[in-house]
Amino acid sequence: MPVEQRVVGSGVKIGAGKIGGAKIGTPAPEPEPEKTKKPRGKAPLLVVLALVVVIAGAAAWWFLLRPTGTGAEVEKAPEPGEVVAVEPVSLNLAGGHYLRLGFSLQLTADAHEAPDPAVAVDHAIALFSGRTVAEISDPATREQLRDELAEQLAEAYDGEVMAVYLTNYVTQ
Repeated sequence: MPVEQRVVGSGVKIGAGKIGGAKIGTPAPEPEPEKTKKPRGKAPLLVVLALVVVIAGAAAWWFLLRPTGTGAEVEKAPEPGEVVAVEPVSLNLAGGHYLRLGFSLQLTADAHEAPDPAVAVDHAIALFSGRTVAEISDPATREQLRDELAEQLAEAYDGEVMAVYLTNYVTQ
């Protein structure tokens, strides 16, 4: 059975210029290629890796290397000045024991005059009195108490005392 073909509105007569069903002088249309997914390759993976490296570097700089302030805010250590000896004092310990404590104060170079040692002795009595012989005989505890006394005296003397040296430390 013959198939009838109709073309509407093209202005070309049906069957004119065709040989075997194909137009004369025009190439046969090529079939459209099938759409296939292109392999993505390594480019997106490299972009993600580069982004991770940049973020890790920024985090490392922020937490480890960034400056904490301007140079004016950085407090420099005071210069040592005169050393003032404080007379040894006997302190009561727990259990009827005694501590003979003598110490010296390392002043800063900015200290105008030697401070009154009565404040230093008062802080030492408050810190060392009432402790046991075993407690104050431990070298680690002794250093901790000395450092704590130095902090208290630095505050009491408005930063003019920068260190405390134990010169006499005898228990009985």
